[in-house]
Amino acid sequence: MKIFAFAAASVVALGTALSAQAQQLRLSHQWSTADIRHKVAEMIAEEVEAADVGLSIRIFPSASLFSATEQYQPVSRGQLDMTVYPLSYAGGLRPEFNLTLMPGIVRNHDHGARLNDSEFMQRLEALMAEDDIKVLVHGYLAGGFASKGECITRPEHMEGRTVRAAGRGFEQMLAAAGASISSMASSEIYNGMQTGVLDAVNTSSSSFVSFRLYEQVDCYTPAGDIALWFMYQPLLMNKSTFERLTEEQQEVLLAASARAEEWYLEQAKIDDERSVEVFRNNDVQIAEMTAEDFEAWRSLALESAYQDFLSQVPNGQELLDLAFSVE
Repeated sequence: MKIFAFAAASVVALGTALSAQAQQLRLSHQWSTADIRHKVAEMIAEEVEAADVGLSIRIFPSASLFSATEQYQPVSRGQLDMTVYPLSYAGGLRPEFNLTLMPGIVRNHDHGARLNDSEFMQRLEALMAEDDIKVLVHGYLAGGFASKGECITRPEHMEGRTVRAAGRGFEQMLAAAGASISSMASSEIYNGMQTGVLDAVNTSSSSFVSFRLYEQVDCYTPAGDIALWFMYQPLLMNKSTFERLTEEQQEVLLAASARAEEWYLEQAKIDDERSVEVFRNNDVQIAEMTAEDFEAWRSLALESAYQDFLSQVPNGQELLDLAFSVE
């Protein structure tokens, strides 16, 4: 009987140990399962599952667990393990994060990748760490302009137009260029263009295609070698949850995240190229922004959007200088 009792206790102890190691993480995001950001999460989940280290990731897409803008705090509090999240959404909590959706911070995707590996990003990561959040995957997605009538490449092309812009900083800059701003969700842009409420729009490459805006515009100024609109959209994780994982689980998760980050960068470029092809195939004129155009926009942004940012953030100028120092 003693031998049996010892054996039974050993089985229970072994089962308890295995249960303690086995863990399922919950990852939430706002996009459909066809979206690039879901694919990034899916890649990591599949690699972690295949590694068989007692760890799995369950993905909740389409804002099915938390609403689009509310995911930062649940991750910070440990109520949610992971999210793919536009960091500027948390700008109300940390105004420094607004720099991740500002005109002229990023010139192109490769420049964005260098920013991700810079002291500027280290400062933002330190702020996230204070909120118990860790970055697993860095990533920027790009966007551009589309319009009825004249193409938009320079600030003077916005005079007298009614535009929907993506982000407060862009709204401030475009208003300074003489545009009237009409705020609306991405899903409302098509109707706004169709009914004449809008005659110009600023949004992401993927939204231009997914919302079929090529049916309503005459000219498209896409993200190319030089672009104005970039939005930082990383995959985040609760830092304490990560640190509680075993060393083997951490190594697997970090390796999968590194591969996903490389894929994210390449796919973001492909998304831009695909949007140009779609608009061209629908007989929309394609315009290109030059380096001189970019500098004209950035000069205007420095007088408008950035002045507002600096008034809200005590160390804002230091952060801005760090961002602009990355070539």
